[in-house]
Amino acid sequence: MPSQTGTWVYGVTDSPAAIRRDSLDQLTGVGGGNLHLVAAGGLTAVAETVSLDEFGETALRRNLEELSWLEATARAHHRVINTLASQVQLVPLRLATVYREDGNVRAMLAEHGPQLRAALRRTASRAEWGVKAYADEPAAARAEADPAGRRKAAPESGAAYLRRRRDELAASQQGRQEALASAQQLHAALARMAADARLHPPQSPELTGTKSAMMLNAAYLIDDQHAAGFREAVDDLSSRLPLRLELTGPWPPYSFADAGQDLQ
Repeated sequence: MPSQTGTWVYGVTDSPAAIRRDSLDQLTGVGGGNLHLVAAGGLTAVAETVSLDEFGETALRRNLEELSWLEATARAHHRVINTLASQVQLVPLRLATVYREDGNVRAMLAEHGPQLRAALRRTASRAEWGVKAYADEPAAARAEADPAGRRKAAPESGAAYLRRRRDELAASQQGRQEALASAQQLHAALARMAADARLHPPQSPELTGTKSAMMLNAAYLIDDQHAAGFREAVDDLSSRLPLRLELTGPWPPYSFADAGQDLQ
């Protein structure tokens, strides 16, 4: 019995003529298939026909728990969006936006046309830039984690150890408060330069690969003509604040395509 299929949607545009035909012919999507266009009401969705055995509702609940599958699928999804966004204004849709068939996609375009057009207007000639800020690891914590440093330290009494730990904890708490204040100052300065800004939850050390605490995880919608100034501002703030900054971008406006969050 042949597998049932559905339609995976990557994004929506109102300028499909700007999409190069060779991109559609050469790009493969999350399911390894070719892309096609689905149009209705003056809007066009970029889509792929996928097997519901892998991308149906039940299969997705299972597969999204598999880190290797999720990573490969997210990479394929974003590769398609990034390629298309370099050619055309696009509202990127979230990962795993799947419809039963193309007809359901056309119905979505008709129903949510006003929201999608508003999102296209809001993000036109703008890109998303990400800024993550990390607190520097306190010197006391680095020394505690350094076996060589512990071997060099002189023996101490129980009372002295407790006093040292109390002082270290107090310094750590003060340092965190100062880092949070610096992160708030950073966000306020960058948000003033942006057309819009979004705060995301800080990521855990398991995801970031660093022991330094993430104090800010934000996205900024920046006019293309102001991108250089934004990068310079991040560099300047990095030199003046007690934070380690990580700048990424430009990206398609994932964080600002609000119309794409609840279309299914």
